[in-house]
Amino acid sequence: MSLAEWAKNGWLRPHKPTKEEISNLLEIVERDLKDTSAKGLSEDWKFGIAYNAALKLCTILLHSSGYRPEKNLAHYRTLQSLPLILGDKHKSNADYLDTCRKKRNETEYDFAGNISEEEVQELLDFCQELKVEAVAWLKKNQKGLVK
Repeated sequence: MSLAEWAKNGWLRPHKPTKEEISNLLEIVERDLKDTSAKGLSEDWKFGIAYNAALKLCTILLHSSGYRPEKNLAHYRTLQSLPLILGDKHKSNADYLDTCRKKRNETEYDFAGNISEEEVQELLDFCQELKVEAVAWLKKNQKGLVK
């Protein structure tokens, strides 16, 4: 499937991104990556913050591609758009992020102490790699949206 087919299915709607919007979202990513090192935070909260950074990176890519998700399953669709934008090699990354989404939801809504330090570090490392790739993609495909 393609993003255009997702839009035909009613899963996405058109979106006209601006340089300011993308800049603001990138600042949120930077803030979140920095905030995960704050003292006194549980691993659960660190994971949630890192998940938000990953979600924002996928949001940047989706918005920059001219779409935004409809409200139903917005996080899921945003994460699953990753291989449609960056290529099939990112299918496993989208699946990993969906696992993180579910784990974050359990930790947020059902019970505490579900996240290990290793899981936080794995997600942070993933976010750093995705950030590099997302910014490179923007510079190559959407030059007018990045500094």
